[in-house]
This record gives sequence, C-alpha cells and structure tokens, in this order.
Amino acid sequence: MALRVQKYGGTSVADIDRINHVADRVLKAHDQGDKVVVVLSAMAGVTDSLIGLAQQASNVPDKSELDVLLATGEQTTAALLAMVFKSRGYKAKSFLGFQAGIKTDKSSGKARILNIDGKNIKQFLDKRYIAVVAGFQGADEDGSITTLGRGGSDTSAVAIASSLDADVCEIFTDVDGVYTTDPRVCSTARKIHKITYDEMLEMAILGAKVLQIRSVEFAKKYNVPVHVRSSFNEEEGTMVVNESADMESVVVSGITCDMNEARITLKKVPDQPGVSAKIFTPLAEAEISVDMIIQNTRSGGETDVTFTVTKDDFDKAKQISQKVAKEIGSSDILTAEEIAKVSVIGLGMKSHSGVAATMFQALASENINIRLISTSEIRISCVILAKYAELAVRTLHSAFKLDQEK
Repeated sequence: MALRVQKYGGTSVADIDRINHVADRVLKAHDQGDKVVVVLSAMAGVTDSLIGLAQQASNVPDKSELDVLLATGEQTTAALLAMVFKSRGYKAKSFLGFQAGIKTDKSSGKARILNIDGKNIKQFLDKRYIAVVAGFQGADEDGSITTLGRGGSDTSAVAIASSLDADVCEIFTDVDGVYTTDPRVCSTARKIHKITYDEMLEMAILGAKVLQIRSVEFAKKYNVPVHVRSSFNEEEGTMVVNESADMESVVVSGITCDMNEARITLKKVPDQPGVSAKIFTPLAEAEISVDMIIQNTRSGGETDVTFTVTKDDFDKAKQISQKVAKEIGSSDILTAEEIAKVSVIGLGMKSHSGVAATMFQALASENINIRLISTSEIRISCVILAKYAELAVRTLHSAFKLDQEK
C-alpha cells in the first residue's frame, strides 16, 4: 500500500465531466489499497475571471482581499470533487489550505510556505478517507488566507507530499511528461523518462512550463519523487528524482527557449569599486529580478554593463537604469526587447567537455549571432535575436542528437 499525492491542473478539472474523469483515476488507486491525497487547481479560466471581477471592483485591488477571492477557485473544485466521491459511496473530505496545515509568510499573491502540519490530513487517511485539498493557498501566522502565485498548486502538492512522507507526488497536467524541448517547436522532441531535480529546475527557470520552479526546489530539498504525467491518458510520464551514476552518461538532456527576456546595456561605465552595486541595488529595491549580467572592460578605465530582465519588468528597469546612468556618468543606455534565450541543459556536462563548442558551431552553421553567453555547472545559455529562436532550438536539438533514444 502506497501513499500517493496526486495534483490535477486547471484543464484536468475544467468542467464536471473532467472532474468525474479525475475521480475515476483517483478511485483506481484508492481501490488498489493506496492512500490518496488529491490537490486541485481552479477550473481552467476561473482565476483570470476572478481577477477580472476584482479589477471591476477596484482599479488597484487590495492584495490581501484578492488572495481571499482567488482562493475560492480552488475551494470550488475541491468541494465538487469531494461531492463526486461521496455520491459514489466513498468517504472523502475537502480541505482548504489552512485546514491542510499549510503555513506561509505574509506575502500576498506570492506567499512562500514556511511549514506544513499534515496531522489533520493523516488522521482522515488512516480512516480510509480520500483527502481533497485546495491547492495554491495557505494561511499566515494571523490566520489570513494567502496564495502562492501562478502554478502554486504544484508547490502545494509537493509540500504536502513531503510533510506526509508520500511515496510519490504525481503531477497530472495536459502534457504527458517532460520533453527534450517544446514539441510544438521541434517535431522530433522526445519524452524524457527520468530527469534530475537540478536539470528540471534549470529547465523550469529557463522557460519550460511543465513544473513550477518552487515545486521543484521543494522536491529537491525534501527528496520527493515527482511523476509528471498526463491526466488524459494512462501512459507513464517523466520521473523527477535525485541523480544517479547512470544519468551522467547523458551529456545534454534538453533544450529550452525563453522569449520573455529584454536586454539593457549601460555604456562607458566607470570601472571602479562600488559602481555595480549602484546599478543593481535600485533594481533589487524595486523587486526586479536580474538574470544574465555581462561586463565588458574598455580601455581608459571604463566598462560596458549588460543585463537582462523579464519583459514585464523592462519598462520599470529601463527607467531606473536611466536615472542610475546619469548618477554614475554612463555615456548612454542601449536596450533590446526582441531577443530570446536558448539554453542547453544536462547533468553530464559536469564530466564531459565540448558542449560549448558544439553549441556555438551549431548556431554558427545557421548564421545565428550570439549576443550574450552565461553558464552554470549543467547549463549554457545564449541570447540571440528572437526571430531565430525556433530555428536555434531545432538546430541544437539535432546537433546534440536529442531525437535519438538514449
């Protein structure tokens, strides 16, 4: 008998028919003797609809009240699924985030989980109840409802799995696993059967939309096996697990592409101690996340500083940078929004050479110019013009032979 946490996304619970289909899958595991906790997102489109209502009520909706409103989306699906189970003669109970013991900080709209007390859920599982939890939400120390941000139900599921010491956390979605790249861009993309937490984390950060970043961080921290699979078929998906010796033999596991990047360059910045702090501190204070940072030293004690931000933060970052440029004596600011970041990711890059050379040669073969380069232990990223993004993905996928079964 296993303890399973199953999470279903918005498309999986889009209407009552889909909710009944979810019930079928859950009951299959339950009838085999497994203990099952189901974590649900809101029905597809409901969260956006609720945001629309909030904006009609107020030009700038209060963030704490917005949390209360948005949490009703997941509450609805949890109650409906519990009703379906009970109508079929099964014992079930729905839980809101705070009832499931999810404690968060006070950051409305993007709260972080501080602690989970799974005792309330566990006592019902021991009585052979199916526990149905509203994802995406928790409560702060004052008991106020908080939400975890977009994709937060993934994080809820992994966190609950860790607190219950579950055997597996199954993330059911509208795709049937993690692929070597986006199948919509590259027709030869191949499903990956097993991937490490670190590789999955890099892919999530760099543009893959399969798993939410914080859910992968949680899974890695607490060693929760995650199975990404489709709610529309019975096929095995992708296991996200700790690395093993055999996994290093695969040099490159996947190619990602992020189109949500913009570039800012401060020209002829004084090459002096403390100048970088003057550039990036105001951005941090404005809660703007900076991705890639490149510094090119000029002669005469000057340097060019280039960095990237998300397109959502671009206008604000540009305004701040223009002000900072005047203060530090930068000669000019250059910007670019029509860029993309393509990345190759693989655990095997730790122990194999030549990945960078293969990447650069492949891009050069298609006359794709590289504007910026950054690396980590298991990733190389290049910024290129956005119009070449899909070509770059297909070229790199072929260059690293990712269409071939390993």
